[in-house]
Amino acid sequence: MFLGTHEPKLDEKGRLILPAKFRDDLADGVVVTKGQEHCLYLFPLDEFTTMTETMKAAPVTAKGARDYMRVMFAGAHDEVPDKQGRITIPAHLREYASLDRACVVIGANTRVEIWDAQAWATYLAAQEEGFADVSSEVFPGIF
Repeated sequence: MFLGTHEPKLDEKGRLILPAKFRDDLADGVVVTKGQEHCLYLFPLDEFTTMTETMKAAPVTAKGARDYMRVMFAGAHDEVPDKQGRITIPAHLREYASLDRACVVIGANTRVEIWDAQAWATYLAAQEEGFADVSSEVFPGIF
């Protein structure tokens, strides 16, 4: 499980140092791809494999599933972090997420999300009020 908020910087080669507390869980390999709200999703390789197995069950006739999978898989990049815990974010993914130098890396349960620092601040400010005011069950049986 990935938790917390971290603020690493991208270097001039587009490399990102993964938070130390995430490195063991990501050491065997990662997949980085486009996420919602123009962030990037970073999955441990085994989690990505599990997720793709579930996606295989989607009918080819479901347009929404086809569209989602095309965007997700076409933009995906896999690699193994180096000895310093760095991964390279390809240019097309940096562009999609508007990543320049200042980034925010958040734990999001089974995945990690990579955000442009300003985009994250804007998103979080907009969402925190709604989070505080939730009056119905978002996750039935849990909250």
